[in-house]
Amino acid sequence: MEPVDLFDRVVVLPEKSLDAEFDRLVGLDDLKERLVKEALLLVDPGQLERWHTKYHSGNLVAVEYFARRPPLFLLAGDVGTGKTALAKSFGSKVAKQAKVQVQLYALSLSARGTGAVGEMTRLISTAFKEVIGAVDKSRDKHGKSTRGVVLLIDEADSLAQSRAASQMHHEDRAGVNALIRGIDDIAMQQLPIAVVMCTNRIDAIDPAVRRRAAVIHEFRRPDEKQRSAVLSAGLRGSGFSEKEIGALATATGKGIGFTYSDLTQRLIPTLILDAFPERELQAQRALEIALAMSPTPAFGDPE
Repeated sequence: MEPVDLFDRVVVLPEKSLDAEFDRLVGLDDLKERLVKEALLLVDPGQLERWHTKYHSGNLVAVEYFARRPPLFLLAGDVGTGKTALAKSFGSKVAKQAKVQVQLYALSLSARGTGAVGEMTRLISTAFKEVIGAVDKSRDKHGKSTRGVVLLIDEADSLAQSRAASQMHHEDRAGVNALIRGIDDIAMQQLPIAVVMCTNRIDAIDPAVRRRAAVIHEFRRPDEKQRSAVLSAGLRGSGFSEKEIGALATATGKGIGFTYSDLTQRLIPTLILDAFPERELQAQRALEIALAMSPTPAFGDPE
């Protein structure tokens, strides 16, 4: 298998559509700021050195600890809560702020292989070699890398499942070992590569992987204020009043509540299709549709 087969399309950032996706994620301001700041220091470590010199005269030992942390970010939570959307889009903001190219590599599930002895280990090792090679190819005449990389591992529990599981096959354990080695290699070489893992099952992730994470964030379904913000943004121009948006936000909180994707990919498109081509959007009709819809079940629940 060629290395390129291990990844979905490599996306060169910044990209306008991903900037917009990043901006649409509401209620995550602290996490968004943290991820962007962490990645900025990866692609331009000189910023940290300048801060260190300015405020601590270059004598702060903690900076060395910070610089050698594994650049691993673990995003966990229910389906449709925005973790993958954030993982895909934050690199675009980094690219714009740092004025450097950032490449998004999304690891394909084909990295699990077919179960043949040694295959999963080889594929994962090859994937890390590929992203490290992308950084090395960008080095200027002074040896400084001129690009950053975001390595996205979605459905990470399929690759990083706990090795303590009694039913776990030897090949899967070896694959987790390869994954950990790849993360450690990036940290040791202090490369501008952010590894972002997304999972619906945080408890299934191997403890050694979790220990390496600089950030572990568990996503929740949006609360009423967050749903209102999503709906206000998505229905801007509809003429709906603040009170009518509020009624929709309340209606979409029934049961376990709508996810971000329930609002943006199911409800709002349904409102448009219901009105097209004969009439404008109507708040009362929108409320009826919202009340008739059910939220996506929680991961693992029966449909």
